[in-house]
Amino acid sequence: MTGTPLRVGLVGYGLAGSVFHAPLIAATEGLALDTVVTSNPERQQQARAEFPDVRLAATPDELFARAAELDLIVVASPNKTHVPLATTALKAGLPVVVDKPVAGTAAEARELAALAEERELLLSVFQNRRWDNDFLTLRKLLNEGELGDVWRFESRFERWRPKPKGGWRESGDPTEIGGLLYDLGSHVVDQALVLFGPAASVYAETDIRRPGAETDDDTFIAITHTNGVRSHLYVSATTAQLGPRFRVLGSSAGYVKYGLDPQEAALRDGLRPGSGWGTEDESLWGRVGSGESPVTGGGRPEPTVPGDYPAYYAAVAKALLEGAPNPVTAREAAAALDVLEAARRSAREKVTVTL
Repeated sequence: MTGTPLRVGLVGYGLAGSVFHAPLIAATEGLALDTVVTSNPERQQQARAEFPDVRLAATPDELFARAAELDLIVVASPNKTHVPLATTALKAGLPVVVDKPVAGTAAEARELAALAEERELLLSVFQNRRWDNDFLTLRKLLNEGELGDVWRFESRFERWRPKPKGGWRESGDPTEIGGLLYDLGSHVVDQALVLFGPAASVYAETDIRRPGAETDDDTFIAITHTNGVRSHLYVSATTAQLGPRFRVLGSSAGYVKYGLDPQEAALRDGLRPGSGWGTEDESLWGRVGSGESPVTGGGRPEPTVPGDYPAYYAAVAKALLEGAPNPVTAREAAAALDVLEAARRSAREKVTVTL
């Protein structure tokens, strides 16, 4: 890519904006981080220290007042603001990237998608964990037929946080769209649908385990896909002993992988994409085999494909500059929200929901 980079306005400089979006935007050829929107003085200082040339705005209105000076808006603010901010950006004629979940309901996501299509603008959803190292490795194994026909997919995104941290992500107010079902659940459901296709039915269990917690902190989702694969997905803040990130069982072999992709930890530590990015030590590789536990040495070590979060924004830049495909569409995100809404209903009514 050559020429003047696209100017990006980033709304929000909390965890999502400062740890994920800003560093990845700045590292992407063809994109330039132009403006950060935050009213928090400490976050303004942080943004200026990390990106000395960045412009600051205290409110989204300040940003949209000079929409003509921008080429892309990234929405990394609290969940309840995603739809109104994305709508304003699209109506201002600007392409948009929205952090997950793109909306609180599938209907809202599809309305946004329709608006973007009507305006012929890019609307992309930041599902970065499609570029996790374990997910890329599993896709490789599936493409090569190493596991045979997959029968069951187990995915765990578990943490041990016995005390609530507070904030909007753990708020019991439904308008905040908090809780693990919509937070980590957005990741594990999206991955399952990408790997194994549409959901036919959904069953879920959601619990509030921790004293003082206001919303779900221990959730299980079971998806039966239209092709017969069953996905069992666990998201939890209350897991004292963490299970495997993936356990995938097929007709020929299984794949078991422990540990989270290292990219989030690297970004939190201030590291930036470059040589050796996304790699992990050989001791953390998963194992492929049959008939024996990987804990006792069963199967062979499977080299982990390096994680590649930078690929998302590289694809966004290519879509805008060259007309390449949108890496994650709002309609794909809406399909995941169909599952999340069904899971919420299933847990509430204690039923299996058919989609």
